[in-house]
Amino acid sequence: MPSPLSEAYQFLMIYGVLFIIIGLTLILLPILANYLPSMEKLENLPPILIYVYRGDNFYFVTSPLLILISLVLLILYIVK
Repeated sequence: MPSPLSEAYQFLMIYGVLFIIIGLTLILLPILANYLPSMEKLENLPPILIYVYRGDNFYFVTSPLLILISLVLLILYIVK
């Protein structure tokens, strides 16, 4: 019979893995954007999916949707 404490750890583990996946995605987006032949393809996507900032030899690519999802999950966890 699982204890209530182990269920809480399982909940935290699932969210931990989810945040790791989100973090890896956010880390890999700029690296992948550097190697894509045309940045215009990424810039044509809706800005809620992928936001691309280009400066002098600097690319910043992020996903506002992933940031919003992680903030909502964090707030839900704190409130719970």
